[in-house]
Amino acid sequence: MKVFEDYFSELQTDMVAICLEYVDNKADEIFIYCSYEPKMYVFDFFYKINGKVVHKHQLNETVKGSNSPQNQVYDVSKERQKAALRIGNQNLKHIHKKCEEFNKDMPKEIKLYYNVKQNSLKGKYRYELVYSIDNELLPDDIFDLWFEEVKGNNW
Repeated sequence: MKVFEDYFSELQTDMVAICLEYVDNKADEIFIYCSYEPKMYVFDFFYKINGKVVHKHQLNETVKGSNSPQNQVYDVSKERQKAALRIGNQNLKHIHKKCEEFNKDMPKEIKLYYNVKQNSLKGKYRYELVYSIDNELLPDDIFDLWFEEVKGNNW
């Protein structure tokens, strides 16, 4: 019989799989941001490829001028981005549903870090409100702050 942790792990693993598929399995590291605060789900992600930290729409910047043998051109179309975000958001809603089913607290923030080469997933979870208690902050602001933190090697 499955326990809560099994569902929780499976859904997080699926989030990683979506992000890996989006980048055609060609990334060094994946950073996934999830947030749930009253009635609002947020899912977003970014990558580290060839030493560069980039947003999902900037993937092709990692190959321009680089000596990468594959000279890959990533599909970063709006449709593809929306599809990945939609699936990630559905997973986040499923996590919330499982938290309710198993009477567990739903994390308000989940930051997942996946090292592709090592096949290693780490997560940081916050259970207190992050942005809805602040009149200025939006989920995108928190995501951008994390992106800048990682870009500056401070994470």
